[in-house]
Amino acid sequence: MAAYVLKRLALAVPALFGVSLLVFSMSHLVPGDPVAIMLGERATSADMARLRAQLGLDRPLHVQYLDFVGRALHGDLGTSIRTGRPVLQEIAEQFPATLVLTLAAVFLAAVVGVLTGTVAATSGRRLIGGAVMTFVLLGISTPTFFSGLLLIIVFSLYLSWLPVATGGGLAPLVLPSVALGAPAAAVLARVTRSSLLEELRKDYVRTAFAKGLRLDGVVVRHVWKNAMIPVVTILGLQFGGLMAGAVIVESVFARQGLGRYTVNAINARDFPQIQGTVLVVAVAYLFVNLLVDVFYAALDPRIKYR
Repeated sequence: MAAYVLKRLALAVPALFGVSLLVFSMSHLVPGDPVAIMLGERATSADMARLRAQLGLDRPLHVQYLDFVGRALHGDLGTSIRTGRPVLQEIAEQFPATLVLTLAAVFLAAVVGVLTGTVAATSGRRLIGGAVMTFVLLGISTPTFFSGLLLIIVFSLYLSWLPVATGGGLAPLVLPSVALGAPAAAVLARVTRSSLLEELRKDYVRTAFAKGLRLDGVVVRHVWKNAMIPVVTILGLQFGGLMAGAVIVESVFARQGLGRYTVNAINARDFPQIQGTVLVVAVAYLFVNLLVDVFYAALDPRIKYR
């Protein structure tokens, strides 16, 4: 197991270098000059050239990239052009809010998706199966910003059950996590249903039924572990998508986090903030995928790591 983890960490290094190169290139190809944004329209050419030299933006791109990678390897993601503060410090302030929202959405998606898919697979009724597929279709097709606004109108403005703005407690987290996790829950429900139906057709399930075991006992004791492997895979992949989707949800619900932080950085052409945020999200995504691979062994002892 330890050798496998070390191997995966080694394979993550070129992936991170690829991400850093991609985000560095894209951030510099985006139209707009951060120096012009900072100084305004009345700035003279001399002032812009002086500030560009102070920020190191007058150097060749490959020199800027190598400097960025070198500092990142030492835990330095640079200094924000807008605020003049260390980017890593700013990300550390915003990351917990996004992480809490993402984990809440993942938990919601896992519980609702797995339970709904299990009921649809084991009920044997077409009506329930059709209801699940309708839920899946609505969950996948509805944009996050639309579902977020709809939740605000119904549960906050009309019914006054839950707050919109951020605050203490779990109440302000409910609506954003539902809006963010609903599409993932729909996908997990479909995957769970398909995986369970495939397992229920296998010989070991027929043998269990022949011994007189009940359906719920067979599903809980035997079928679930085998059926959950693709579900866990999708859930791990969904984590990165949910963290990226937090950009929209945090904007709709006026929440602090990496989403709004990234949007503001893009609008201001703050290259260090953009590069640092994407790099941190990429590291979190790779780490979650590693945890998912390791978790496979707990679900299926036949899986061996080399």
